[in-house]
Amino acid sequence: MILFVHGFGSCGWGAKSLLLRRHVGVDAMLAPDLPFTPQRALAHLRGLLARYPVRALVGSSLGGFYATCLNTGNRPLPTILINPVVAPHRLLAAHRGPQRRWCDDAPFSVDDAYVTALQQLYRPRLRDIEPYLVLLQQGDEVLDYRDAADYYRAKDLVVLPHGSHRFDGLEHQLARIDAWLAAHAEA
Repeated sequence: MILFVHGFGSCGWGAKSLLLRRHVGVDAMLAPDLPFTPQRALAHLRGLLARYPVRALVGSSLGGFYATCLNTGNRPLPTILINPVVAPHRLLAAHRGPQRRWCDDAPFSVDDAYVTALQQLYRPRLRDIEPYLVLLQQGDEVLDYRDAADYYRAKDLVVLPHGSHRFDGLEHQLARIDAWLAAHAEA
């Protein structure tokens, strides 16, 4: 089973998760709507990992940060990251205030506690045992792709020209994702 972790202000039923769900099968992927605070989001994700036989993670944007946070244990999961944010506390510090989730218009807020929680979760470096396939597009209008390219430089990194933060043409990466997951499947 694959656990998809959506980004900031998004939902588990966004375009990327639906594409992946159709590709791997509805019963082969979890894609929850996350609680709004970082602590509750990670607690929810850890609960899912404890209850389901998750074999891989996919994280997009802030979901990529959360997926990276989940890989701190002794048995990190193979993880695909799509335009991940590396230091969300720096990015979201400028966006304090009321927010709305795009899929259902649910209100939430980014305040000092939210930013501080993200800062406390930030990991300055990764361990060698953490397997990542990182898909980046240079045309990302929200994040500077070079931040993730530098942070994940020792991992499997794919940097594509153009694109957007939504990651244009993800369907063209499905064969690459399948092959990478097969190469990183547990024996």
